[in-house]
Amino acid sequence: MKRILLAIITLIGVSTAACSQAINWRSFNAEQKHIIGLETGWDYGLTFGAGYGYRLKTKLPVLLNAHYSFPSGKTLFDDLKIKGGVQMEVCKVGGFSATLTAHGILRRFENSYARLVNFGSEFSAVAGYYRLKWYAAGAFGFDKAIATHIRHGSEYREHAPGAQSGWYIPTGGNFHYGLQAGISGRKTDVSLALRRIVSQGFETAPFIPYYANLGVNRRF
Repeated sequence: MKRILLAIITLIGVSTAACSQAINWRSFNAEQKHIIGLETGWDYGLTFGAGYGYRLKTKLPVLLNAHYSFPSGKTLFDDLKIKGGVQMEVCKVGGFSATLTAHGILRRFENSYARLVNFGSEFSAVAGYYRLKWYAAGAFGFDKAIATHIRHGSEYREHAPGAQSGWYIPTGGNFHYGLQAGISGRKTDVSLALRRIVSQGFETAPFIPYYANLGVNRRF
């Protein structure tokens, strides 16, 4: 039973959904300070999310953002992920652009075996070719579940009555890499991201090791 629980931590508690708010910096003009977005995708299951970002008045383009997502299911809000952080365009040479992101993450997952709440971090880089009305880029990142609190459920305690709830530190991480592309209008962006997921030891991957995301942003 302990192995089952640790598998849940690895495959669910470290859920990636790592595509940060997809931004075309060339279409995000200086007068536009805010960006809101809606998305749906596959992240170990069908997920939905919403995000908000605020562009700082800095020499390098910087966006502070927050994001909330949850999986579809019978009980919509028992599982969730909340993350917040910063995105910065660190390099621009002609049509080439590179962006770095850093986020803190809070995740919650619950089933009949356990309730898991974990705190983690995500770091990623996106680099590609950007024009006013479209872009295509590659992405690479790492998502780490730093600490996970486990509260054992009744079904788990039936098989392991001496199980103790508490903190597990650390609880694993995933690398992710892939492609993303989008089209941009005067105020709206539509993006598509496809990525593959592999554990930090490069030895295991989820049953379906791919992540897909379709998003729509509105800038104002």
